[in-house]
Amino acid sequence: MEYKWKALSVTSVGSFMSAIDSTVVLLALVPITEDLHADYVTIVWIVIGYLLASTSLVLSLGRMGDMYGRKRIYNLGFVVFTIGSLFAALSMNGIQLVIFRAIEGIGSAMMIANSLAIISIAFPPNERGKAFGVNSIVWATGNILGIVLGGFIITFTTWRWIFLINVPIGIFGTLWAWKTLKETKANNIKESFDVPAAIAFTLGILLIQLGVTNGLLYGWHDISTIISFILSPFPFIFFLVWETRFAKDPIIDLKLFFGNRMFSASTFTATIQSLALFAVNFLLLFYLEGIYGLNVLTASYLIIPMALVNAIIGPFGGRLSDKYGSRLISTIGLGFQAIAILMLSFMNSSTPLWYIALTEAIFGIGGGLFWPSNTSAVMSGAPKGKYGAASGVLSTFRNTGMILSFAVALSAVAARLPSYIVYQLFVGTINSKLDVSTANIYLSAQSFAYHISFGLLIVAMIVSLIRPSKQLQGISSQEKLSQQQKIPLQNS
Repeated sequence: MEYKWKALSVTSVGSFMSAIDSTVVLLALVPITEDLHADYVTIVWIVIGYLLASTSLVLSLGRMGDMYGRKRIYNLGFVVFTIGSLFAALSMNGIQLVIFRAIEGIGSAMMIANSLAIISIAFPPNERGKAFGVNSIVWATGNILGIVLGGFIITFTTWRWIFLINVPIGIFGTLWAWKTLKETKANNIKESFDVPAAIAFTLGILLIQLGVTNGLLYGWHDISTIISFILSPFPFIFFLVWETRFAKDPIIDLKLFFGNRMFSASTFTATIQSLALFAVNFLLLFYLEGIYGLNVLTASYLIIPMALVNAIIGPFGGRLSDKYGSRLISTIGLGFQAIAILMLSFMNSSTPLWYIALTEAIFGIGGGLFWPSNTSAVMSGAPKGKYGAASGVLSTFRNTGMILSFAVALSAVAARLPSYIVYQLFVGTINSKLDVSTANIYLSAQSFAYHISFGLLIVAMIVSLIRPSKQLQGISSQEKLSQQQKIPLQNS
C-alpha cells in the first residue's frame, strides 16, 4: 500500500473516534444528568468545555507540529484523548466530567491541528480533494455509528461506556500511527516557538468563548459576560503587534491572510459556514422533542440521512474539486445548504417527518460538496512548511464559528421560552409536547435563527466566489517543485 493511503488511514482513525464521541455525548446527557445530579450549567460545560479546549490550543499545537514533528504531536493527541476518555468514564461528579472532557479536547486539538497537514504532505495537490472526500466518509460514518451506539449504550448499559469505547480505538490508533507515519516537519529546525504570541492568541480565544458561554448561562448583561467581551480584543492587539514587529519566528505568517487570497477566502468561508450551521441540528432536535414529542434518541435518527448522504457525496465532491477547482464546487455545496436551511425555516407543527428527512439529505449533499473542496483549497493555499499552522488556523476559526453558532441558536430560543423548558429541551428530559402557545413561540424563535443562518450562508457563498478558481493557483512554485521531486520525508 502506498504511504499516502496509510497516512490517510491513520488520520481516519482519529476522525472516526472524534465523530463518534461528538454524537454520542449529546445522546447521553439525560443519564449523565440523572446519575451525576448535574445542573444545567454543568451540562452545558460538558458540551462547551471540549470545544473551548480544542479551539484555544489548536493553533499553537499546529505550529508545534511544524517545528517538532507532526507525527509526534499527532500521536500524543491520541494518547491524551484516550486518557481523557478513560477518566471521563470514571467521573464521580459533573465537575470531574467537565475537566476530563477538556482533556479530551486537548488531545483532539493535537490531532486536528496536524491531521490535515499529514494528509497534505502525503497527497499531491491534485489529489487532496479526493483524500479529504474519503475523510468525510469516515466522519459521517462515525456520526451514524455514534447515534446507533449511543442508543444501544443508553438502553442496555451505562453512559460511562460512551467514553470507554474510545479507549480501544485510541490504543489502536496510537499504535497504528506510531508504526505507519513518517515524521515530517519544517526544514528550518532552528526556529523557536513563539510563546508570547501563543499565550496571547489562546487567551483571546478563551475570553471570547467564555463571554459567549457566560452569556448563555447567566445572561448577556451579567458582569462576567461583559468583562470577558471587553477584555477579549486586547490579547489579539498584542498578538498582532508582537507578530508583526517583534517576533523572531511568528506563530502565524500573516502573509497567509493578506497575501494569499486562496487561503484567506477559503478560511473565512469555512468560518461563516460553521457559524451558520453548527447549531442547526440542536434546533432540529429541540423541534422534534418539543413539537413532535419524540425522545432525544428517536429524534437523533432523523440526523442519519444527512450523515449518510454526506458519506456518499463526499468522495465525489473531493474529486470534482480536484478537477474543476474549489470555488465552483464549494459554492454549489453552500447553495444546497442554503436551500436546506430555508426549507427548515418553513417548518410548523404539522410538518411531516419525510420533509425533515429530505431536508437533512439536502444538507448532506451540500456538506459532501463543500467540506472536501474547501479544506483542500485552504491547505493548497499554504506553503509546505506551514501546513500545521494553516491547519490550526482553519480549525480555530471553524471551532470559534461553531461556538458562536451554538450561542446564537440557544439565545434565540432562550429569549422567548421559559428557562426550565430550554433546559429540558437541551438535556432531553422533556416528556411531552409543548402546549400550543409555547410551541408557536418556539417555532417563531427557531424560524428567526434559521433565517440568520440563511443570511450567513449567502455571505459565505459570496466570499467563496472571490477566491481563485483553481487550488494550484494558491501554491507557490517551490511547493509545486517539492511535489514533483517527491522530497523524502524524515523517518522516525
